[in-house]
Amino acid sequence: MIVGINNVIPRLPEFRFAEPLNFAINNDEQWAIIGPNGSGKTLISDIMQRKHALKEGEIITIDNLPVGDLIKSISFKDIYTLADYRNSYYQQRWHSTETDEMPVVEDLFRNLPGIEYLPELLEFFGIQDLLSKRIIFLSSGELRKFLIVRALLARPRILILDNPFIGLDAGSRGLLLEMLEQITAMRNLQVVLLLSNPEDIPKMITHVLPVCNKEVYTVRTRRDFLADRELIDKLFPVITEEIHLPRPVRETAAHTTTFRMEDVTIRYGTRTILKNLDWEVLNGEKWALLGPNGSGKSTLLSLIFADNPQGYANTLYLFDRKRGTGESIWDIKKRIGYVSPEMHLYYHENVPAMDIVGSGFFDSVGLYRKCNEGQKRSALQWMEVFGILHLKDRLFLTLSSGEQRLVLLARAFVKDPDLLILDEPLHGLDISNKRKTGLIIEQFCSQPGKTLLYVTHYIHELPASVNKQFRLQKQS
Repeated sequence: MIVGINNVIPRLPEFRFAEPLNFAINNDEQWAIIGPNGSGKTLISDIMQRKHALKEGEIITIDNLPVGDLIKSISFKDIYTLADYRNSYYQQRWHSTETDEMPVVEDLFRNLPGIEYLPELLEFFGIQDLLSKRIIFLSSGELRKFLIVRALLARPRILILDNPFIGLDAGSRGLLLEMLEQITAMRNLQVVLLLSNPEDIPKMITHVLPVCNKEVYTVRTRRDFLADRELIDKLFPVITEEIHLPRPVRETAAHTTTFRMEDVTIRYGTRTILKNLDWEVLNGEKWALLGPNGSGKSTLLSLIFADNPQGYANTLYLFDRKRGTGESIWDIKKRIGYVSPEMHLYYHENVPAMDIVGSGFFDSVGLYRKCNEGQKRSALQWMEVFGILHLKDRLFLTLSSGEQRLVLLARAFVKDPDLLILDEPLHGLDISNKRKTGLIIEQFCSQPGKTLLYVTHYIHELPASVNKQFRLQKQS
């Protein structure tokens, strides 16, 4: 036995499960903890790492090792919080050049415990080329590899990965799967994956622990779990209720061109991200923006959302108006609803979820202006639509990653935008919430004057109304 959870009851009531926790992870076992958003997966991970005080029970470890040495965990939210510059990551990303003092990967490995194992790990996974790259320019797949190698330097016996596959293109997903297969071949290392989709359970997994609404079910093999359709349907029920959206608060958009780019080129030093790009999107059109990790999708979106200063150096029209002709970025942003995987990064202060949704009216990270009664009512209505009204007073940083995503989605819709930019909107959502969010997007975009720009690596998740595609290729 590597770690045993025996009759554990956390001290604080909000962290308790329906029954005391009891399970053990043994040598040569690879685990998946699976359940819907907010079910308690991350809480189990935190209890294993003794992040919560216990009222009863005990956590036993092999050779009585400290859990900090025994277990290392990685959350996808760690992807954009890698160094001391995290508070200014977003702006630095668009303003940086190759001459900036941004750290390269090699810098972030220096002085870490276990650094003597680094050459061995880099060679094992075949990623020696990462060392010379600036951390801020790594793709999502490369960032995951960096985080895994960094965690493995400490030689843990258990490595916990929270939703490791989200946001990866097919190629990067395959490489990560290969990396996980390689990890399980290493001696004295067990993997625990926290997942929200049965289809994400890799073949290497030997044990599955289902959890729902803080109720833990019997541990079973991967084959037995996937064959139990009754349990899977109980964990991830099909949405059957009708969805009623709030009444529109904005007049139907009358512009002709939502945005147009003419011969757009974006460079950072000697690196070319976008080259000679032409793209026009008309009012009411529904587009998919596709391309592999690192192809420039986020950079392109930063131009449309008026965050990238290179928008002034290129020919760009937004809502029939050429950029740089006197409009403010707030004039642009007030017509756009936007959500992306990186948005989790911006929220460091523990504020109520209701305030996060309300901040969508002002395009701010915090609620620096008070919502009027109409805005408060709209925020609550959109939280109800996404099934998170019960979270309105919960502090944002205490929510699970899936619950945070639903809050940020409500924030994107709350001002009834003319242009909806959804960058991997189903990131971290369980199957049921993916289905429901898809229906909400379809119903909202069926209204006249609504333009949709949808970014995903999963074509099957595209809304049915999306009938146009724009594909980016990674620049050499």
